[in-house]
Amino acid sequence: MTGIAIVQCAVYLAVLIGLSVPLGRFMARVLEGERTWLHALLGPIERLMYRAAGVDSGAEMRWSSYAGALLVFNVAGLLVVYALQRAQEALLLNPDGLAAVAPDLALNTAISFTSNTNWQAYSGETTLSYAVQMLGLTVQNFVSAATGIAVLVALIRGLTRRQSPGVGNFWADLTRSTLYILLPLSLVLAMVLVALGVVQTFDGAATVTTLEGGTQTIALGPAASQVAIKQLGTNGGGFFGVNSAHPFENPTPISNFIECLAILLIPAGLCHTFGKMVKDVRQGWALLAAMTAVFVGLLAVCVWAELAGNPVLTALGVDATPGNLEGKELRFGAVSSALWATATTAASNGSVNAMHDSFTPLGGLVPMWLMQLGEVIFGGVGSGLYGMLVFAVIAVFIAGLMVGRTPEYLGKKIEAFEMKMAALVVLLPPIVVLLGTAIAVRADAGLAAIANPGAHGFSEVLYAYSSAGNNNGSAFGGLGVNTPFYNLTLGLAMLLARYGVIVPVLALAGSLAMKKQIPPGAGTLPTHTPLFIALLIGTVVLVGALTFVPALALGPVAEHLQLIRP
Repeated sequence: MTGIAIVQCAVYLAVLIGLSVPLGRFMARVLEGERTWLHALLGPIERLMYRAAGVDSGAEMRWSSYAGALLVFNVAGLLVVYALQRAQEALLLNPDGLAAVAPDLALNTAISFTSNTNWQAYSGETTLSYAVQMLGLTVQNFVSAATGIAVLVALIRGLTRRQSPGVGNFWADLTRSTLYILLPLSLVLAMVLVALGVVQTFDGAATVTTLEGGTQTIALGPAASQVAIKQLGTNGGGFFGVNSAHPFENPTPISNFIECLAILLIPAGLCHTFGKMVKDVRQGWALLAAMTAVFVGLLAVCVWAELAGNPVLTALGVDATPGNLEGKELRFGAVSSALWATATTAASNGSVNAMHDSFTPLGGLVPMWLMQLGEVIFGGVGSGLYGMLVFAVIAVFIAGLMVGRTPEYLGKKIEAFEMKMAALVVLLPPIVVLLGTAIAVRADAGLAAIANPGAHGFSEVLYAYSSAGNNNGSAFGGLGVNTPFYNLTLGLAMLLARYGVIVPVLALAGSLAMKKQIPPGAGTLPTHTPLFIALLIGTVVLVGALTFVPALALGPVAEHLQLIRP
């Protein structure tokens, strides 16, 4: 890595960690129901929403009721987004006269945005009207992110409460997360992006005359408002087909830095929220340190691989000084593209400012493996941290086995039921990814969409199911996924990966909430020390490595070996 690359990445991390501390403390106050400076303005709106919905925000829910409310709300959102797409032709705010979306694509998109995956098998500017983008997709960007925060808060309550049957109120957690956290941050970011040149208009596509005297149609729309929440909510769905590589979504290096920062800002801040809510800030710092250590290591690999360039061209004597620029915006270059790719797949974001399909094999391996680790290296808003907490439960269980003691985490004994739920959370996404990939590379309908045969074509399929099975949404773009086969199988993968994980996490929260709080003793494993951080990192990496190394060997590793030994 060059000195400039090191400085660029170091500045990014320093700003990220610096901003995460005050944001995390603020979010803790909101999620604990404390009054903040925003309550004078938004408090009446919150109370009005509860009255209109007939919700008692102070009523406690058992984990099963909490999960039931969550599932009902999300299913309702999925049906609304599907209906909006199918009725698009008859809706207002459709200045370009776009037709209704096909049933299989509409279902895939509805599942995608409801599950916080934001996988897109279409180009937004040529497929969806402004009404669908705003009323359907942008709304889900808010509430799907708030759903992740709500599940995290329920799990934290499970760790802090003593013999309590309740884990909170889903409707209150959802409302507060949206109203006091996501909405104000998105409003500020959208205004900044508009000032930097991101488009925000209801006008239809513009027809302009080019320098050669021809004509060109340029798509417009209310993009800035969607870009803000797509980054802050770790959603990732682009208003335009090429996402944040489009100059109307990401016009300058400054907007690029700010948007990339927004991807990890709330996930990093939630680590401090966790520390404050469990009354031990060291616990939050320990989790953040584990996430950051893995992130920095993989970021270094990705930046190195992209700066090194294509080994075939290098062997031919072609100067690789600028790095691998295929599929990248020259406005951003290799380093910023690699940083974004690492951040967007460390989080369950999925937005891109370069085409991951054009990365070198080892450079593309990094974002793929980050997803396969379970989206816990920062991860999605809420979902990343509750995934990491499950790994922490597994880590203390392993430590307990090694010393012959009943494992404990934050004063709660980890017993058979907790380990069963943790095993479901950790094992379900890999099963979805590997089974989906195996079916796709054996089925004729799956093979027909692969334009690149061999190792790279396999990598494209593996990446697609890794993205869907971990609710990321980015892609290796060479795979033709807008087919009934991929729309339905990837949609099923998104549903299983999102809700098949959420329900066991809430069951874990309910079980922990019912347990007594055990005071620490001489044999208690401290969970804020460098030793535990190393144990946690090892648990995350080994689970990811042992699960996916054979598949990665068939894809990006094999492709890299083919390049260096043709």
